[in-house]
Amino acid sequence: MAQKPKNPNPQGKGLVPVLQVVQQHAQRLSVPPKPLAQIEMELFTSLFVLQSEIRFNPVVGRRYWLYARESGYRLSLVAPDEWHRALPQRCIGSCTLQDDRTWTLELAPEVAGDEVFMALIEAQRTSLHAALERAERVEDVLPVYSASLGYHGRILAFILGKSLRGSMQLAGIAALPYRQAAGLLPFAGTDHQGDG
Repeated sequence: MAQKPKNPNPQGKGLVPVLQVVQQHAQRLSVPPKPLAQIEMELFTSLFVLQSEIRFNPVVGRRYWLYARESGYRLSLVAPDEWHRALPQRCIGSCTLQDDRTWTLELAPEVAGDEVFMALIEAQRTSLHAALERAERVEDVLPVYSASLGYHGRILAFILGKSLRGSMQLAGIAALPYRQAAGLLPFAGTDHQGDG
């Protein structure tokens, strides 16, 4: 008679730290309503940063650097001028995690002037825009779980999706198709901080 294999994780150990990290991020979310154009740009920039290899838990407001490698991108704590030897990878720019768990990315001047790289960025942005237009609701494009991302990337993408969904709900566009949401005037007659 064959024995059942033992459960290698009977108490669910390992799950608790993941849930604690997600809960810590979610509790600190600051989610203002935003117009669709801002949400689309923040989603694109954030997903671009999150596709990188992240080997640490990023902190809100701290500056990080994005480097290009042969196998993709890597987020680093080390600035280009802090390397003790020649820069081993190409610096794409500096990144900062915002209170609402979106990312900003300031491209390095030499990267911003690279036509091949900028064409690649534009192709990715166009692909996201097309996905938004095809979606039944704009919130359907937000990340929930992305197996292609590493541990920290998956957690940050999940929190990003939650944050942007909250912004869309406050703005009244979460359940709308893209063209209808894009046609709405952003917060007519109201004053919202952070609308950009």
